[in-house]
Amino acid sequence: MAAKLEMAGTPVTVVARGPHGDALRSKGLTLVSEGTESVTRPRVATDPREIGPQDYLVLTLKAHSLLPAMAQLEPLIGPNTTIVAAINGVPWWYTYKLGGDFDGRRVEAVDPEGKVSAGLPPTQVIGSIVYPAADVVEPGVIEHTYGDRFSLGEPDGSRSARATHFSELLIKAGLKAPVRPRLRDELWIKLWGNMAFNPLSALTTATLDRLIAEPGTHAVCRALMVEGQQVAEKLGVKFAIGVDKRIAGGAEVGAHKTSMLQDLERGRPLEIEALLGAVVEMAEWVGVDMPIGRAVLALVRQRAAMR
Repeated sequence: MAAKLEMAGTPVTVVARGPHGDALRSKGLTLVSEGTESVTRPRVATDPREIGPQDYLVLTLKAHSLLPAMAQLEPLIGPNTTIVAAINGVPWWYTYKLGGDFDGRRVEAVDPEGKVSAGLPPTQVIGSIVYPAADVVEPGVIEHTYGDRFSLGEPDGSRSARATHFSELLIKAGLKAPVRPRLRDELWIKLWGNMAFNPLSALTTATLDRLIAEPGTHAVCRALMVEGQQVAEKLGVKFAIGVDKRIAGGAEVGAHKTSMLQDLERGRPLEIEALLGAVVEMAEWVGVDMPIGRAVLALVRQRAAMR
């Protein structure tokens, strides 16, 4: 996103440290996509205090990294800063302007004691569903493999000026950026697969194709996703596709290692709570029993603790 925006003339500042930050400063940001290589030179900061409050702050951290990063994020946020939450799983802002019985209720799994919301006020957030896949192949070099859509949406479903303007910037950069009136519906389509495929892949070390092709693990995936759908629907979500079509979509990706399996192999923290822990927590709110979800959650938490 940073490279595309910079190429389109939108000034971007990247906060980066270590070898990655050094490479960005000395050589620029290299994007490899569809067989072509392009180099841009966004402003690079090591300390967020160097740059101060931003018009838009795009968060691409994993959910469990938000709280540890809060002190570093604080200088970037002013009263007029729009926070673009480009994060997988159930976000900390999920119940803000949700409506109904659970409007404003804190999801402890992703917002313990409300500390994330205190530093990243939901009033300043627009959500984003991220579809591109990319990897840092070496410091300063990003390899983009597929996808060009960043769906956007206000928590209350309105088509606000801030969401529309950011959408226009992304579209100008050659990306797809629809503003959705019901972003949570789309959020759940992505989460639906992630809540099952990711933890089960970490437990089995299976790639997506094998996880889905094996009848036993396929059945566990499906049962877990059905439980998740029941929770989502109790919260007002409408699913545009059925569970079997969503699973088939995962199978089409082929011999792919999920992000959780990759993190496990690299010794990184696992994104458990945003993908599954939060769903199990919300199931208790709405009175949905998740025996498969609770079992998988207990197992993957223990798997993470055993490293």
